[in-house]
Amino acid sequence: MKNFVPVCAGVLLLGALIVNADEPKKEAAGKDAKSAAAANEVAEIKTTEGTMVVEFWPDVAPKTVENFKTLARKGFYDGQCFHRVIKGFMIQGGDPNTKDPGKEAIWGQGGPGYTIKAEFNDRHHDRGVISMARTQDPDSAGSQFFICHGDAHFLDHQYTAFGKVIKGYDVLDKIATTSTHRPDRPDKRMGIESIKIVPADSAK
Repeated sequence: MKNFVPVCAGVLLLGALIVNADEPKKEAAGKDAKSAAAANEVAEIKTTEGTMVVEFWPDVAPKTVENFKTLARKGFYDGQCFHRVIKGFMIQGGDPNTKDPGKEAIWGQGGPGYTIKAEFNDRHHDRGVISMARTQDPDSAGSQFFICHGDAHFLDHQYTAFGKVIKGYDVLDKIATTSTHRPDRPDKRMGIESIKIVPADSAK
């Protein structure tokens, strides 16, 4: 009987160690589940011409993808428009100045108030690819993006490609082929009604 107490204490201690050892595993599993869910998210870009669905490439441009998602979740893009359209090349949006038609003279100059580092990668700028717009400075991208209407491989390794259209190519074509006036401004407003980040299996 004399040895009973320490043996029991030892068993209790071992049990506590096992429970504590399981806690980091649960935390890791939780983080993995969140990462998997985030990797399975897409963007629904609802425009006046219809909806496009974009998949993301976090494996090659994680910071860029996260920045785009963060802005979208804040409603940053809602009410903007595609302010630059070149048939066969691309459509460009993401400037908050485009929420005000009266500011057309400065469309293309706006951003979120900060810039992000470039994440140039080996993904090609094929038709449907979404990539970050920038100035001559490689690290000047913020919120403006463009979607390739045609293959634009001359942009490879110079702009951060971070996803691709998986639904809504008819919408891309409608926007890209609309009539324009200088400097590549659509005659009819190509509005971005909203950009929502949703699970891939719920995308329309």
